[in-house]
Amino acid sequence: MTGALRDLADLLRRQALSLSGIGLALGTLFFAAALTPTLVPRTYLTQGILAGACFAAGYGLGLFWRWLWAYMELPEPPERMRRATNALVALICLSVALICLWHAAQWQNSIRLSMEMAPVESAHPFKLSATALAAFAVLLALGRLFGLVVRVVARRSSRLLPRKVANVVGASVGVLLFWSLANDVFFRAVIDLLDSSYREYDALLEPERPQPLDPIKTGSAASLIAWNELGRAGREFVASGPSALQIETLTGRPALEPIRVYAGLRGADTPADRARLALEELKRVGAFDRSVLVIVTPTGTGWIDPAAMDSVEYLQRGDIASVALQYSYLSSPLSLLVQPEYGAEAARALFSAVYAYWTTLPRERRPRLYLHGLSLGAMNSERSAELFEMIHDPIQGALWSGPPFTSRIWRSLTDGRNGDSPAWLPRFRDGSFVRFFNQDGSTVPADAPWGAMRIVYLQYASDPVTFFDYRDFYRRPAWMEPPLGSEVSAALRWYPVVSMLQLALDMAVASSTPMGYGHVYAPQHHVDAWMAVTGVDDWAPEAIAELKRHLEEAMMQAGVDDGSREEAFDNRGG
Repeated sequence: MTGALRDLADLLRRQALSLSGIGLALGTLFFAAALTPTLVPRTYLTQGILAGACFAAGYGLGLFWRWLWAYMELPEPPERMRRATNALVALICLSVALICLWHAAQWQNSIRLSMEMAPVESAHPFKLSATALAAFAVLLALGRLFGLVVRVVARRSSRLLPRKVANVVGASVGVLLFWSLANDVFFRAVIDLLDSSYREYDALLEPERPQPLDPIKTGSAASLIAWNELGRAGREFVASGPSALQIETLTGRPALEPIRVYAGLRGADTPADRARLALEELKRVGAFDRSVLVIVTPTGTGWIDPAAMDSVEYLQRGDIASVALQYSYLSSPLSLLVQPEYGAEAARALFSAVYAYWTTLPRERRPRLYLHGLSLGAMNSERSAELFEMIHDPIQGALWSGPPFTSRIWRSLTDGRNGDSPAWLPRFRDGSFVRFFNQDGSTVPADAPWGAMRIVYLQYASDPVTFFDYRDFYRRPAWMEPPLGSEVSAALRWYPVVSMLQLALDMAVASSTPMGYGHVYAPQHHVDAWMAVTGVDDWAPEAIAELKRHLEEAMMQAGVDDGSREEAFDNRGG
């Protein structure tokens, strides 16, 4: 046993001595930068994994720089000078890392306090550092395995090819092999497992949610769509929401029962068939006799945010119908990776079917038509309608909440914003076509005139799903220019490579924030956005305040698992 431990210690010592000095120095600086705040608070575990990944990225860049120096045959400094320089650089880097560890809790609290979260007493620097070291060790082992594959292939190829050509062949084979293993073997197996699990979970019938008896409800005995074909998210959508009685009680005025139609993946084989089924269900329940019709594009799992739909149903006093089409079982990030076009195809099929029928109705008698989507649903909803087909007969508008950074229309509008407006709350020209809202509403005056179509984006400055960008790798994003959003830490800074990795992690945990921050959109903010989109002007200010209070309390109660406001709406981003 003693001999085995001695051999292990000797192996670890040799591995440690083989590490690159410049790689360790740059890695330590990346580790320190990873401790600074971005948009979403981090636990010591997520912070440790992130810091370890950043350390590995810095180490890899250091190795590349050392290789490039040798490849260009630049002169090496004298050994004595190199040792002294390395010692000085190591001391500086270690000092920076310790200082950043000392400030880590303070930096995290700068985000938490802006989001009304309880501060943490410690960043747990020892646990954080141990987690970072483990993450770095795993990534280093993978990197060295890759290097071994490249060298073996290059050595064998050099028997037949010139040395430099053999090196290129070795690198190409290594990249292809690792990419294939990661994407086609490991990643595909995980996705297939998750898809199967989500499908089985989606099919489970919830005993607390029985089949509706009201014939106006989708999934009832009179419905064209079977209850067990709606899927879990569809059944939740159809069975929830305010009733006519609840709306009347709150508003003190007569109300109708809101209409909700949903077509799950089991309803038909293709998006076009599901869209036709949803259209026939809309006709059956009299949706086109309502004043407002909303085409909703759900998130990846098929989930529809009650914070958005309950708000507009109260505002319209139930004189509204909404329809949605499921396109995936996977969560939004996985659906975006695996089925990037499928959501847009489904959204396009539903819009085309509904819009084609809607345009055949007399203009004075048909409902006003709107689009809505949250997160991935917002991006796919953007892509569902084509401008040229609506020029002669436009819809009335759209509300898109938390649009992902890949949303094309959102990106073009943000890039083309007025120069005196920040990227996190842009103003586009005179605001007659599109307006951007956050927790405080819009910077465009409420009485400013609208055009024929009203587009509203609801976004938070602290939402990394909206503001992540791959280009953050090498340049500071516009939304980091002062002034920053009110819920964004004043200590936030941009660092090459590191900031992109930080924001990528923020995206993964963006739905863990309290309601009204990050990627968890609050009903009171949807109320303001829907009022702007649909032109609601017959509510008194005190009635709107009461509606916001009621919806916020209802959403908080629905989202709290353990009585803590901090856990409300955890992982509700779809």
